[in-house]
Amino acid sequence: NALDIVFQETRQIIRKSRVLEFFESQEKFAQVGGLGEIKDWLNKRGEAFSKRARDFGLPPPRGILILGVQGCGKSLACKAISGLWKMPLLRLDMGSLFGGFVGQSEENMRRALKTAESVAPCVLWLDEIEKGLAGTKSSDMSDAGTTARVFSTFLTWLQEKSKPVFVAATANNIQSLPPELLRRGRMDEIFFVDLPTASERKDILRIHLNKKKRNPALFDLTALADATAGFSGAEIEQTVVAALHEAFFAGR
Repeated sequence: NALDIVFQETRQIIRKSRVLEFFESQEKFAQVGGLGEIKDWLNKRGEAFSKRARDFGLPPPRGILILGVQGCGKSLACKAISGLWKMPLLRLDMGSLFGGFVGQSEENMRRALKTAESVAPCVLWLDEIEKGLAGTKSSDMSDAGTTARVFSTFLTWLQEKSKPVFVAATANNIQSLPPELLRRGRMDEIFFVDLPTASERKDILRIHLNKKKRNPALFDLTALADATAGFSGAEIEQTVVAALHEAFFAGR
């Protein structure tokens, strides 16, 4: 399979970079409950990297930022983009960028971005981006401006990049994010993910029951959705796991 060969080559390039991680994404949007607007937005842009889109006058999509409540599928959605668009998924660990020598952190960021461009088209996933960029305002006083310079390198690249590297970033706390990142033109769209609604909780329960080899039709999903009001997707998954432990222990 030609796609598998490309992925193998990509994996080798990423391994040598040391600041990026090649992520084997098995996630599909069929396994993500809710997030209808994000799914719709991504579906409409699946062909936007093609030559047909260039001829039509469309620029390639730049990226999205997904904000919101912990455990509600932000990272899951980023992983599923790779499967939807059949592109390699690269994870940039912001923590690994910062080195002990002067200039090393900025060089790590430049190397990571160059590596991502060399294997484009690809999805560059930045999980909990606010943790890597926290303190940009006080950077001069706290770390001799290193964080601010790393952020500036990333922002300039985000603005000027010509290679089809789609940035999928997640954040739990919008207040920690530098406002420059949220400006239109750097990211195509910003989505907020809240706790799932009753119908979304039904979808999530259905997905996790199926994953655990149970038939969802045998369960009162409406009652379960009502009982899990205020739960995140991750909490619903753990509820299903806890119930299985109870049943297994009781021999049911």
